[in-house]
Amino acid sequence: MRIAIAGFQHETNTFAPVVTGLNEFKIADSWPAMLHGAEVIGGTAGINLPIAGFIEEAARHPGIEVVPVLWCAAEPSGLVTDAAFETICAMILDGLRGAGPLDGVYLDLHGAMVTEGHDDGEGELLRRIRALVGKGVPIAVSLDLHANVTRAMVDHASFMAIYRTYPHLDMAGTGARCVVPLLALAGGARLAKAWRQGEYLIPLSAQFTGAEPCRSLYAAATHEGADIALGFTAADIADAGPSIVAYAPTQDEADGIADRLLIALSRAEGQFDCRLLTPEAGVRAAMESDDPRPVILADVQDNPGAGAASDTTGMLSALVKAGARGALLGLMHDPVMVRAAHAAGVGQVIEGALGGRSGFPGQVPFAGQFVVEALSDGQCLFTGEMYGGGVAVLGPSAVLRVGGVQVVVTSARSQCLDLGLFTYFGLDPARARIVCVKSTVHFRADFEPIAAAVLNVAAPGNFACDLTAVAYRNLRAGVRLEPLGPRMT
Repeated sequence: MRIAIAGFQHETNTFAPVVTGLNEFKIADSWPAMLHGAEVIGGTAGINLPIAGFIEEAARHPGIEVVPVLWCAAEPSGLVTDAAFETICAMILDGLRGAGPLDGVYLDLHGAMVTEGHDDGEGELLRRIRALVGKGVPIAVSLDLHANVTRAMVDHASFMAIYRTYPHLDMAGTGARCVVPLLALAGGARLAKAWRQGEYLIPLSAQFTGAEPCRSLYAAATHEGADIALGFTAADIADAGPSIVAYAPTQDEADGIADRLLIALSRAEGQFDCRLLTPEAGVRAAMESDDPRPVILADVQDNPGAGAASDTTGMLSALVKAGARGALLGLMHDPVMVRAAHAAGVGQVIEGALGGRSGFPGQVPFAGQFVVEALSDGQCLFTGEMYGGGVAVLGPSAVLRVGGVQVVVTSARSQCLDLGLFTYFGLDPARARIVCVKSTVHFRADFEPIAAAVLNVAAPGNFACDLTAVAYRNLRAGVRLEPLGPRMT
């Protein structure tokens, strides 16, 4: 069997002010640069990516020829430009046309792409591919746990698998799960499908699958052989929010599975922990800890992995004002201060204003004097389970110290989800008193094992985790903004 494979990933924050153009898909960031043809196989090998998992699993099945077309991804950010979307769609469609006879197609997608012209980027891509290959060629798709699954995605895909962990430790495994169903469909099998949408949005800070109720919900989904997407709340579209996708030999079976999981999701509503501390309360609690291990403060609303600027200064200001000592903060995006640090050199004191350049309301740069403690070209090797083996392209970077706080400052946005993003600069988070990370949940896989506690803090940022404060315009009628349960403190 000849199976074409391609990937086109973007998680779109429709509230972010900066659009995502073609160049953002071409360059390397936390993931590889755009890959064409055979580059897809070599360029993703050994990385925790769905397409890498699909390729590895397909190699275990004799008689399969994998035909690589294209793979690309861009750092989460604002709307994908129509020019970028049309160009990449054309590359994928042209590659499929030139691939020769195909028995199936596998796509590594995110599920929360919004473009200037399409609220449902993946649904539109799938519509075009389906029109090209016809109804007889099965299409298998892997999606992110934060996908906002739409009717178009369900209708045009023959099978979808969705990550079951957040932090996403099973990305490659999810791609691998697409192989057997795709081969069965290509061999003539038939699968009925069922899709259900939840009644309420879930802040990403409450979507951690290592805690209840997500732990039990995903155990139930795995037992049923179905998948739950918890949704991406920064995409202001009608289909934002959690959903369930089930496949079975008969429609009655698929409907039964989906209905049981929807009931479980409804009953879990009051168990989601949506509590957020103010910056001052978070810093105070961290400084009062008598545990020798560090307290992790998660700056959940300035997470670049969800499209935020990664340059707000609320947490830095709170740490310095409180006189925190032995504190680390990362990653602060500020190319201007990085250039000043590189010009001055290690050991020098520079004066300037750090962060706060994105124009987020109420945020201003943190002005002061900073000691330049380290400089780097920013080619940082990930060491944790989620991205291990990959390289974070941070651009020229620096460690700047102000008072008792050491700040890792970068020229490119990157989510602080890996201990390697500190140790690369000679900093040891395990020996710190406080570690502040600009991340929502992904950091937990690498940082929780060293932590005395993890506290979610609501400093200002462009990725809202208090959804009651979000000015949604396009949500479907009846969906509630947050689950009932513990709220902000």
